[in-house]
Amino acid sequence: MDSTRQKKISRLLQKEISEIFQREMRQVSLGTMVSVTVVRISPDLGQAKAYLSIFPTGNIEEVMKEINEQTSQIRFALGKRVGKQMRIIPELRFYVDDSLDYLDNIDRLLKD
Repeated sequence: MDSTRQKKISRLLQKEISEIFQREMRQVSLGTMVSVTVVRISPDLGQAKAYLSIFPTGNIEEVMKEINEQTSQIRFALGKRVGKQMRIIPELRFYVDDSLDYLDNIDRLLKD
């Protein structure tokens, strides 16, 4: 169960990482739309898992590879944005959020 502080930090990181992808990392997206669906942070605030929704879904592996190569730059940009609010900038890990694909699959199965 997340503490109130973890929830606040997660929301802050989600907002800031989303803005980084929209404004500063346009070359990473390779013509795709990348949005941050949720950020989960460890109890010691040292690690953050960011779940990304990528549209269109045709080249997810390529986009994720590019994002993982740019993790240090993303963390640096995040540090510039939230450095006054957080003492330690967490290590970032990015994962694909496939919940929308899962929902589409359930809808398709129910229609058949």
